[in-house]
Amino acid sequence: QVQLVESGGGLVQTGGSLRLSCTISRILFSSNTMGWYRQAPGKQRELVAAITSGGSTNYADSVKGRFTISRDGAKNTVYLQMNSLKPEDTAVYYCRFTDWGGDRWGQGTQVTVSS
Repeated sequence: QVQLVESGGGLVQTGGSLRLSCTISRILFSSNTMGWYRQAPGKQRELVAAITSGGSTNYADSVKGRFTISRDGAKNTVYLQMNSLKPEDTAVYYCRFTDWGGDRWGQGTQVTVSS
């Protein structure tokens, strides 16, 4: 069974930075995608950034130039470096892992940006 463990959320002031981490317990297929999604109160969950096993990345327009997604294959871990944070980035951030076996989600980590 694949499990995702997230860490790194917290409270930060506007303009600050945070780094989220998500470690996947086991990766069975070399072709996969790791991503970060977020859900703010009263809003739908939305894609923040994703990275394929080949290194291709995709970002939401709202975070381009501020957030960077990366992955460490040796550690089965995906990171989200968040800089220049804004109050509108406040949300629960979820890690998602997709391969031939389907989608798995982490439990979520709260990110709060104070103005």
